[in-house]
Amino acid sequence: MTVLDHGDDDSGDFAAVAYREEEYWDVDLLPVTLTHDLKGLIHALRQQPSISGSLGLVSVGDDFFIIVRVYGEDVSLFLSDVTASVDWQVARDVLDYLDIDLPDDDDLDQVLPAGDLSIVADLGLDEMELGALAGDLDLYPDEVLASVSERLGFAQSFQRVLDGMG
Repeated sequence: MTVLDHGDDDSGDFAAVAYREEEYWDVDLLPVTLTHDLKGLIHALRQQPSISGSLGLVSVGDDFFIIVRVYGEDVSLFLSDVTASVDWQVARDVLDYLDIDLPDDDDLDQVLPAGDLSIVADLGLDEMELGALAGDLDLYPDEVLASVSERLGFAQSFQRVLDGMG
């Protein structure tokens, strides 16, 4: 299995951190290089203190998204599509972190998520909803993450950050 090099074509990629201070959510854009660097992303999320941990929301092109939740030393990961690991190293890194095997050729015709479906259940988005959003092939990754932000209560801050991208 060969990993394709997607080079500098990251115009649709973004990484954002969402965190709560007291009762309010805030969202900041992270460097786009973190969309391809899982260890760097986790490190950046650990730098953000928050009462409920910090959430990393990563969109990679039109292909897939990743949600990372860091709470103290605990790290939870959700990858929207395991087949992304065929073409994207960061998706492979997520599967490696989760100790999940790469999909077989027989599994490449299905869009299946991997990781912690309950990653944000305590914040208001349960496993069934997250699974349904991840499996909706009519939505782009940024649209799914916008829906996630809406259900978790930080849609305005999230949209402000995306609008600031240009």
